[in-house]
Amino acid sequence: MSSVESLALRCIVPGFIGTRAPDWVLKLAAAGLGGVALFARNVDTPEQVKALTASLHYERPSLLIAIDEEGGDVTRLEARTGSSYPGNLALGQAADACLTADVASAIGSQLSEAGIDLDLAPVADVNSNPLNPVIGVRAFGSDAVAVATQTAAWVTGLQRTGVAACAKHFPGHGDTAVDSHLALPVAGEDPRQHALEPFKAAIAAGVRAIMSAHIVVPAIDDLPSTISRKVMTGLLRDELGFDGLAVSDALEMRGLSRDRGVPDSAVLALVAGCDALCVGGELAGEDVVDDIVAAIAGAVRTGGLSEERLAQAADRVDALAAWHFGHHDVVTSTAGIGITAARRAVRFEGPVRVGDQAVVVRFASAPSIAAGEVPWGMAESLSARGVQVKAREGGGGDDLSVPPDASLVLVVRDLNRHPEQLTQVEELLARRPDAIVVEMGVPAYRPRGANAYVATHGSARVCAQAAAEVLHP
Repeated sequence: MSSVESLALRCIVPGFIGTRAPDWVLKLAAAGLGGVALFARNVDTPEQVKALTASLHYERPSLLIAIDEEGGDVTRLEARTGSSYPGNLALGQAADACLTADVASAIGSQLSEAGIDLDLAPVADVNSNPLNPVIGVRAFGSDAVAVATQTAAWVTGLQRTGVAACAKHFPGHGDTAVDSHLALPVAGEDPRQHALEPFKAAIAAGVRAIMSAHIVVPAIDDLPSTISRKVMTGLLRDELGFDGLAVSDALEMRGLSRDRGVPDSAVLALVAGCDALCVGGELAGEDVVDDIVAAIAGAVRTGGLSEERLAQAADRVDALAAWHFGHHDVVTSTAGIGITAARRAVRFEGPVRVGDQAVVVRFASAPSIAAGEVPWGMAESLSARGVQVKAREGGGGDDLSVPPDASLVLVVRDLNRHPEQLTQVEELLARRPDAIVVEMGVPAYRPRGANAYVATHGSARVCAQAAAEVLHP
């Protein structure tokens, strides 16, 4: 392997399949791979994750092991059960920076115990578009000043455990209506007006990494931000003064790779100012790493990428690993902080109490690619509180067969983004005005006739538990 190829390898953060590291990952780790990203598919038990990370760090102690553990709807360590911690929107609703920091510290302690070095969180986007299909409850809210306060608190809380934070998605994915996993979104507003405030706060709080967004910001450039030098160098480095690690969002996402492919996208991201190149949410094999290394080495040979810029990127990856090694003051997580925060976020109006029997109708909401399949709903939490629950899925017809002495609970997620479900819910409310609506997404629209309404501000397991306490004390 040439010196340029070695530098290229240090900039790559791939994913892989399985709960044990494949031989190719161990081989590349020993050869100087920059890092790996873990997904829910890599997680079975806490003991298994510790063994996995130990095997990776054995090959290269400074290998960065990263994960998307946002809490709330996006969890990798608890994807099978739902998160023990509420997500950003719930924390923003609670509006207590100290509470937010404590939740982030609890998450950080869990990550540190698991052997993880870098958390690809928090989401620092201002969710200014209620139709946003990929941010939503992952954001602290729609007010830039409040989001900035919460972002700084989350960064501080996480990083005091020795786990590095990564604020995302720069320069702001909130003012979009398209999921960048699927297509290229366009931000309507100049981020300098609102969206940059949380990133400024994160930088002031000492955030170690910032992740790019695969979005176009016409006020700055007509290229996707990840490959825009005006965004990743001019705005992030020169204007905001960030000197930490710039991380690309996953290179295979359609918002970036559709028109140019993954290897070329990797080169362009480095040229623009990204340092760590994430790939492997979908393309999780050795071949994609080989292709990226070859593309980078070729670009250096032909002058499309300077070796100096490549070395700078690799050095920043190493610098984050060095920071992690110097910060091992793990904070013991506060017992019950997750449910405490979830309780602070629940809002309700009207007669929301259920009896000892309830029909719970959940209107299915397809998860975003970012969140993946994580269980959600109210049936299990209500059952745990002694309610005899008959669980149904919405949209299956008009005959609910609800016994006259049973309560009816309608559980929705981001109802404002699902017009057909909204129509069904309002028709049901017209027939059963005593029904209770529980919104577990962004409460952007309260359906007509919802006399009893509960907003959890997220669908994490603890959010359901907190709502169940309200429904059946």
